[in-house]
Amino acid sequence: MKILIIGRNGQVSRELQLALADQAELLILGQDQLNLATSTNIRERVESLGPDLIINAAAHTAVDQAESEPDRAFAINAIAPGLLAEAAARLGVPLIHYSTDYVFAGDKSSSPYTEDDAPAPLTVYGQSKLAGEEAIRAVGGQHLILRTSWVYSLHGKNFLLTMQRLLQERDELRVVADQIGAPTWAGTIARTTAELITHWQAGRAGPWGTYHLSGLGETSWFGFAEAIAAQLRQQDKPCGRLEAIPSSAYPTPAQRPLNSRLDCSRLQRDWSVHLPDWHAALLECLSSPR
Repeated sequence: MKILIIGRNGQVSRELQLALADQAELLILGQDQLNLATSTNIRERVESLGPDLIINAAAHTAVDQAESEPDRAFAINAIAPGLLAEAAARLGVPLIHYSTDYVFAGDKSSSPYTEDDAPAPLTVYGQSKLAGEEAIRAVGGQHLILRTSWVYSLHGKNFLLTMQRLLQERDELRVVADQIGAPTWAGTIARTTAELITHWQAGRAGPWGTYHLSGLGETSWFGFAEAIAAQLRQQDKPCGRLEAIPSSAYPTPAQRPLNSRLDCSRLQRDWSVHLPDWHAALLECLSSPR
């Protein structure tokens, strides 16, 4: 089986390459080989490779930057996924695409968001990712749209690596405590994706469509930072003091959802996969080789 992965150096793509290495022949197209910011030849390039499955692990994920460059965000996050869906439909193969908790407003206070809740993105990033979902659904065909949250790994730019650096550089660090969600290791996303592919190959696929995939449980950004700090102290590394602050004390160009919790029970039930608790996944990530 040939799996085409769009995106080479992103957090999820790097973990996918590890998780799927023994499962299939991997065809990987980085930005230098397929520029999603332009729609030129996306369908033709993908179709020429003749994959058995397409995974779109590329995205414009700079949330604040997207506010000042909406055209680029929509080109990568909305138009390109639609073209990939068209290519997949023409080839008659499934498409796996990753989306985000930012498609929701974050104002649901009582419980996590389910797949049946109405999206209402607050930001250009969220709007572009929702438009990408809609473009894929409009094409139809076999597809999985997997919404995730607070993605981190030992590579790239993410909260984990930023906190590790700043906590060792500063005596005190202020972190937002009123935004609630679930940190999700990119390795969890990749391993779950591999499990979904295995079920599909074995004829045990669940219904195609949109699902939530994140670490289980919940915390705040402050709670996530506390867990990172605890590991630094356990390793006898320098570690500054953490101070909890409200979102209002840390304004950003793009408004963050206060509630980023995602109910992942449908994916676990329909596709018979297991998702780890966010804290257990963090410990596994920190113990894995870089």
